[in-house]
Amino acid sequence: MTDREIVQLFLERDESAIAETKGMYGRLMRSVAYSIVQNVQDAEECENEACLKAWNSIPPNKPQRLCAYLCKIARRTALDRYDYNNAAKRSHSVPLDELADCIAAAGCAEDRLSEGTLTQLLNDFLESSDRDTRVIFMRRFWFGDSIADIAKQLHVGQSMVKSRLSRTLKRLREYLKKEGYTL
Repeated sequence: MTDREIVQLFLERDESAIAETKGMYGRLMRSVAYSIVQNVQDAEECENEACLKAWNSIPPNKPQRLCAYLCKIARRTALDRYDYNNAAKRSHSVPLDELADCIAAAGCAEDRLSEGTLTQLLNDFLESSDRDTRVIFMRRFWFGDSIADIAKQLHVGQSMVKSRLSRTLKRLREYLKKEGYTL
């Protein structure tokens, strides 16, 4: 079944849309969630919640790229679950903490760029980077993969991944400053 057909099932409020979604994208949504929550049961619950959120948001939304839409929902759900699970204990650091040093504005809300503008800046920055840098950046900060997992996937050493991330974050800080983003 194609994405367009699954979206049509959602639009028609056909409950088989959930089963088709889970069959086609369930494993991917669990993987995205697991990389953040690091717990199989929580990842499965995030997958189920993401399907429910998709059910409740289609319509009125009509996503052109269902895979990206579902992964975004699963990721946000997992981040919420992570925050809930770790509200009392702040010992484990999610990779977004590393990125927050680059994109968190120190000033007041008026000094910050809109989320859409920041998204466009990040997209432009990544487009200007080489493929390996983009893969490392996205695996670390979007999927939440560990440095060891990224190194294994790319068949390189962990020190190479760490140094590439460090250099990329430094370049990102410089790029954002140049574009007027207050750090």
